[in-house]
Amino acid sequence: MATPHIAAEPGDFAPAVLMPGDPKRAQRMAALLMPDAKQVTDVRGIGGYTGTYQGKPLSIMASGMGQPSLAIYATELYSFFGVERIIRVGTCGGLSSSVKAGDVVVAIGAHTDGVLNTQLCPGINFSATASWPLLKAAMEAAGDDPAVKVGPVISRDRFYGVPVEESERLASLGTLGVEMEAAGLYGIAADLGKEALAVLTVSDHIFDETQNMTAQERETKFEKALHIAAAAALS
Repeated sequence: MATPHIAAEPGDFAPAVLMPGDPKRAQRMAALLMPDAKQVTDVRGIGGYTGTYQGKPLSIMASGMGQPSLAIYATELYSFFGVERIIRVGTCGGLSSSVKAGDVVVAIGAHTDGVLNTQLCPGINFSATASWPLLKAAMEAAGDDPAVKVGPVISRDRFYGVPVEESERLASLGTLGVEMEAAGLYGIAADLGKEALAVLTVSDHIFDETQNMTAQERETKFEKALHIAAAAALS
C-alpha cells in the first residue's frame, strides 16, 4: 500500500533501514553495500532501495534535510511498511575539541532547538535518546577505533545565523557535533515503540574552518560510518 510519500508495497522494505539525508548518497550507499539492490520508491526524487547485505535484508532510503522532512519518511516507514529500526547515516559539524573532520560520532542523544518533540508530552522536556541495542551494537562494530566517538549532538532547525555563543556553550556541555535530523528520528521512534540511532561523519568543524571537507569529500567519505551503521542495523 503506497503512502503519500512512499510508492512501495508491504514487504518492499526490510525491517532495518539506513537513512542518509541526500538521495544521491542513498544511491551510492546502496550500490556499495548491496549489489542486488532494487529501487522500491522514488517519490519526489527520494529514492529507497532494498537488497541483501551479508546475507540479510537491508533497505536504504534518503530523508531530505531537517527534522520535518525526516519525520514524514520515518513515520511512514515505521507505521506502514513494517520497519522496526532506522539508523541515520549522515554528516555533522564538529563542536567539541575532541572531534575532528573524518571522525565518526555515534549520537547517544540529541538536543534540539526544534519544536517537533515538544508535542510528544507537553510540559515535559523530552530526552531524545538512541535505542540501547543499536547503540551497543554500533560501538561493538567500531571496536577500539579512536576516531569513533560516542556522545550527544545538537539537531538544529537553522543552518545559518546560529549565535556562536550557543555553539560554544553546547561544546562546553560535552556536545560533540551539530546536525539537523537525529532528535526528530529519536522522538518518532520513541513515540511509535521502534528503534533508532544516528551514526555521523564529521565533515567540518564549527570552530576550525581549516578542517572543512569539500562538497565531493562530503559525498564520498562516509564508508566507516556506513559499515558501523549496517552492522548495528543487522545485529
